[in-house]
Amino acid sequence: MPEKIRRHFLKTKEVKDLLNGVSGRLKVCLEQIFEGKVNVEVVETEFAEIFLVNGKPILIKVGESIFPALVFNGFLVSAPKVVVDMGAVPHICNGANVMAPGIVCFEGDFMKGDFVVVVDEKHGKPIAIGEALHNSEEIKKIKQGVVVKNLHFVGDKIWNFMKKQDALAQ
Repeated sequence: MPEKIRRHFLKTKEVKDLLNGVSGRLKVCLEQIFEGKVNVEVVETEFAEIFLVNGKPILIKVGESIFPALVFNGFLVSAPKVVVDMGAVPHICNGANVMAPGIVCFEGDFMKGDFVVVVDEKHGKPIAIGEALHNSEEIKKIKQGVVVKNLHFVGDKIWNFMKKQDALAQ
């Protein structure tokens, strides 16, 4: 059965409210990144809402949670990073949370609840967007257990949907 997809553009006020609301959570000023006229289209799928800013997938909303897409370079370049060993990569790319033993190091400081980018140690490629369950100083002391909740990863439904839509647009 084909997936039900609904698309619509947000009004100027809705765009401003969205960008202002999410900027604080991402710790990035979205209005500065997207100078000038910003068009935001919402793609509603059965599993998520994907916000396309000027045609590019930037934000994802699942339930009440909004987080950055793995392809949002404006966030990826400035976000704190959690570097994981190559043994953790296949598990994270299957949806597993980031466990303390798999962490090699951190780049940048973060607080509990902040979004972080999970990257592999070999190539430094982003493989997931996660939510820190502890601040960066606490995580350094933790030896076992989950330390980052996996929200969006390479190969998930959202990733595959975005790849499919990108291929159709070309």
